[in-house]
Amino acid sequence: MPPKEPAVRVKQVLQVCVVVKDLQVAMERYWNLLGIGPWRVYTYKPPLMVKSTLRGKEQRYSMRLAVADIGAVNWELVQPLEGPSIYKEFLEKHGEGLHHVAVATDGYDQTVAALAKEGIGILMSGTLRTGSTYAYMDTEAALGAIVEIYKRSKDWVRPEPEAVWPPQT
Repeated sequence: MPPKEPAVRVKQVLQVCVVVKDLQVAMERYWNLLGIGPWRVYTYKPPLMVKSTLRGKEQRYSMRLAVADIGAVNWELVQPLEGPSIYKEFLEKHGEGLHHVAVATDGYDQTVAALAKEGIGILMSGTLRTGSTYAYMDTEAALGAIVEIYKRSKDWVRPEPEAVWPPQT
């Protein structure tokens, strides 16, 4: 039987994310063991986050995160803060570890629609006041991992970080 046409075509891996209990400890561990860094640190919560959902229902949650670039791939560490989230669920079920992979596709809306036809919905999502939207797709049962997709404006740039670690001299 010939293969069917894929529901979605991944064009690029954008990000690998690890959920952690303590962001500072994790940044130090990744720096000391693998030389990953410098880390740019951000807190995502209202008023930066203007809308967030968990399993289709509006739900406020917050997180502290750190990102570092390794070539074309962004490495992200996420420490959940307040509110229910798939990050907290992951920590409770698995402890720290690989949480999701973000990918580029032909488009956010097209990807959501194509995966919905395959019975895959959005686990958790958020919209930032900058207009950017992200969604974690419920792909863990089918793929063994959660897939994240973004919807960003063409002129989107990540804001200045709250902190950088290790401190730059």
